[in-house]
Amino acid sequence: MGDEYKAINHVLVSLVNEIWKLEGEAIITKEFKDITNNDMHVIEAVGLGDGCSMSSIAKRLNITVGTLTIAMNNLVNKKYVERRRSEKDRRVVLVKLTDRGVAAYKHHEDYHRQMIEAILKKLDKTELPVLMKMLEAVTEFFKGYNE
Repeated sequence: MGDEYKAINHVLVSLVNEIWKLEGEAIITKEFKDITNNDMHVIEAVGLGDGCSMSSIAKRLNITVGTLTIAMNNLVNKKYVERRRSEKDRRVVLVKLTDRGVAAYKHHEDYHRQMIEAILKKLDKTELPVLMKMLEAVTEFFKGYNE
C-alpha cells in the first residue's frame, strides 16, 4: 500500500472519530445533558415540520422502525418529541418536536453551521470544488457500501 493510501486512510478514520467525539462534546451541553449524540441525530431527522411518520424518519436514519421506536420512546419520555395520530389516517403515528426538541435541533444546527463556516474560511474559491468532489466520493462510497 502506497503512502497516499495510508495518508488518506489515516485522515478519514481520524476525521470520523474526531467529528463523532467533538460533536458529542459540543452538542451535549448542560441544557441537553439528558440526551445522547444518537438522540440528537434522531431529533435532526424529525426536523422542524408539523410532523413526520416513523417510517420516513427511520428511512432518513437508515434504521428499522423498531430501532427508532426505542429511541423515540426515550425522547418522548424526556419531552423532546411528541407523538400523535394522523388526522388523515389514524393508523399512522406522526412525530413532532416539542419546544424543547426545537431548541435542541437549533443548537445542533448551529454547531453544524459553525463547522461549515470554519472550513469555508480556510478555502479559496478554487479549492471548494475539489472539497465537494472529495466529499461526494466519500458519500457515494458509504451509500453504496452495503449494496
